[in-house]
Amino acid sequence: MKLLVIEDETKLAEYLQKGLGEEGFVVDAAHNGIDGLHLATEQPYDLIILDGMLPGIDGLAVLAALRQSRQTPVLMLTARAQVEDRVKGLQAGADDYLVKPFAFSELVARIHALLRRGLQAQATPEATVLRMADLELDLLRHRATRAGQRLDLTAKEFNLLSLLLRRQGEVLSRTELASQVWDMNFDSETNVVEVAVRRLRLKLDAPFELPLLHTVRGMGYVLELRPEA
Repeated sequence: MKLLVIEDETKLAEYLQKGLGEEGFVVDAAHNGIDGLHLATEQPYDLIILDGMLPGIDGLAVLAALRQSRQTPVLMLTARAQVEDRVKGLQAGADDYLVKPFAFSELVARIHALLRRGLQAQATPEATVLRMADLELDLLRHRATRAGQRLDLTAKEFNLLSLLLRRQGEVLSRTELASQVWDMNFDSETNVVEVAVRRLRLKLDAPFELPLLHTVRGMGYVLELRPEA
């Protein structure tokens, strides 16, 4: 999931980028309304975190302009606690509101709630559950099971498995995995992909008889059901 943070307080924006990145999100940031609106209309985002008071163009103006072409979920942040300020934001098209200062855990919970709501609106329940053999990935509940047993995955492991499962049977290179899951250009000195695949395999395959995640030497990795030898 890719998020955009539009926040003029640099330290807060950096804090949100780091914290949400650790939660498994890919996060871009803009520090004024003009840059934020440009990114919001030019790039595909799953959700936008928008500060109400911004230099250049304020948050309500950004939201009004955005709603002319995009229906991306927007969570507004504001230092104003008055009911009328929140009402203005919601009437302008915001999907949720959070007053500063706020608990990071509440922000994350609200983000997940908005994303679940978006998935439910865009697809049937069946389309939000990915399956292969005895493996099941529930995108709405952020839950993975195999043979009925819960897989205790980190956010990055869940995203990695989701990508592999969506493209099951297709060999994905380390470069593509690094780009799609970590939003990074592949660096030959970095073994982040190999480490993540190794940890995922320990949870996904090691406890079970039939392996699903395979290494294709010199090419990458593939999730597929192979006949037993």
